[in-house]
Amino acid sequence: MTTLFVRHTVSDYKAWRKVYDGFAPAQKTGGVKAQAVYQAADNPNDVTVTHDFASVAEAQAFIKNPELKKAMGSAGVIGAPTMWITNKA
Repeated sequence: MTTLFVRHTVSDYKAWRKVYDGFAPAQKTGGVKAQAVYQAADNPNDVTVTHDFASVAEAQAFIKNPELKKAMGSAGVIGAPTMWITNKA
């Protein structure tokens, strides 16, 4: 199992969540098997998202999807997100 972690600050969590939820079909098409959203305890606009994939290659391809960058921009992501890929040990 491969997990992609994405952490970013958003301008408004509720507005971001609406765009994120609307991106679900693209996640499925991109190979996302499961996902979860977390908010920092002290800042609801500090968001970490996890996406599970079958392989590192699928996670890397998902990151490179131009529609993902477009969705992040329209969702109010501030600055560049921090992303990292892990394999379950």
